[in-house]
Amino acid sequence: MKLPPLHQEFVLHFGEMGSRWGINRTVGQIYALLFLSEEPLNADQIVDRLGFSRGNVSMGLKELQAWNLVRLRHMPNDRRDYFTTPDDLWEIVRTLIEERKKREIDPTLSKLRELQLHHFSGGEDSYAQNRIAELARLIELLVGWYEDMNRLETDRLVALLTLGGKIQKFIEKAESIVPIGRSKAVARTASTRMRNDHGRA
Repeated sequence: MKLPPLHQEFVLHFGEMGSRWGINRTVGQIYALLFLSEEPLNADQIVDRLGFSRGNVSMGLKELQAWNLVRLRHMPNDRRDYFTTPDDLWEIVRTLIEERKKREIDPTLSKLRELQLHHFSGGEDSYAQNRIAELARLIELLVGWYEDMNRLETDRLVALLTLGGKIQKFIEKAESIVPIGRSKAVARTASTRMRNDHGRA
């Protein structure tokens, strides 16, 4: 690698973590390089700095584009494609979460709904049916919460996150008014309502 020590250590670590997150190590390192670069880079520059083959860089950039994690740029009097990452860190986080939701959460939730729709009949395997229904309700609740949070402007989302332990205190006070059993019933009602809304959509 032809990188300053700080950049090299960050890039290497990001590659290692990328492999644990389910992306190719090369893709992780390319993204880390672009993330730290003040200026957009073209494929030849990435090849030179990371020492990867041109083919690996091209495939890595295509994968990052598929994840919507890089932006394509063009320079005056230069026909080559240049790549960069969004300046806004929250945009990166929101994009990454949304793309992982599309690839991991949404297919699972669709399968659970399909199982409930086509295989829940009679009393056969009632334990499995209840477990599947419980899991679907949990995922629907979490997805609903995520969608609510994702609609918030970044400033408001940051303000909410900085509340920290204050949220726990609020929940404890709320529980003194609404018993836990009732809270669970409310959660099930909310989950059912979201499922019905989804069906009408």
